[in-house]
Amino acid sequence: MPKIIALDIGGTNTRVALINEKYEIEKVLIKPTVVGNLDLFLKNVKDTIVEGIPDFDGVIAISAGVPGRVRHDGYIYALPNVHITSIPLSEYLEKEFHLPVFVRNDAEVAALAEANVGPFKECKSLYFVTISTGVGGALCIDGRLVNSSYEVGHTMTSYHNEIHEFEHMASGTGLRRLCDMNGLNIEDARAFFDLVKNKHPLALRVYKDWIHMLAEWIEMNQDNFSPEVFTLTGGVMKSKDVFFEDLRRACPSSRIEECACGQNAGLVGAAVFGFQNAK
Repeated sequence: MPKIIALDIGGTNTRVALINEKYEIEKVLIKPTVVGNLDLFLKNVKDTIVEGIPDFDGVIAISAGVPGRVRHDGYIYALPNVHITSIPLSEYLEKEFHLPVFVRNDAEVAALAEANVGPFKECKSLYFVTISTGVGGALCIDGRLVNSSYEVGHTMTSYHNEIHEFEHMASGTGLRRLCDMNGLNIEDARAFFDLVKNKHPLALRVYKDWIHMLAEWIEMNQDNFSPEVFTLTGGVMKSKDVFFEDLRRACPSSRIEECACGQNAGLVGAAVFGFQNAK
């Protein structure tokens, strides 16, 4: 059975898995990501593959999702959370393992997982959204990426008669900035949603603004792309019991669901990307 070596590279950990064409994870290994040094970063990726996947029987390609901008040939312009730039990951791994290597932004490969594996694979179009430290998104039609939209977090939005990047206000990190602008001091997004749950008056006012901002952004993407479903993931979904139904009510034109692939979306999506390109 054909298999893909899938990589999910983050600022904290690098995950490698062996995944077959049924999208079953046969092996997985998690190792800390080396940051701040390009050569050591590349060597660490190679060593993680060697340790995690000792048997390459049936492997037809290596495929990776990374948190940064990627050129069509797998060259990575920058990985801000890894603190390195100009990363020839695809070229390096091809020389080391003599296999085709495919690299794509991590939000985009996670979108592929949602569109090809699980309950939403019957949808003709799907818009994946992750709201965590930042905001990422990607559109799939017929199970394939059709636009590089992971920069959607940088969409401009208006708040208090000022123009801001959307993710600087609406992401988990951005919520602190939103609260600061309204005279509310919070430690993190979880603390904010705890205040909302306890009906803190000022937190409720900021929360109403946040829901409105997020709903406008989703409806904008609904108007632009007309996806059958939006699937949401990311750190803020830890507080979905507080806001998810309110967000749905604020977006009457959109179907909004929780992502189905969970923590394995990056790995499974990398495998989908690998199979689509290797074939």
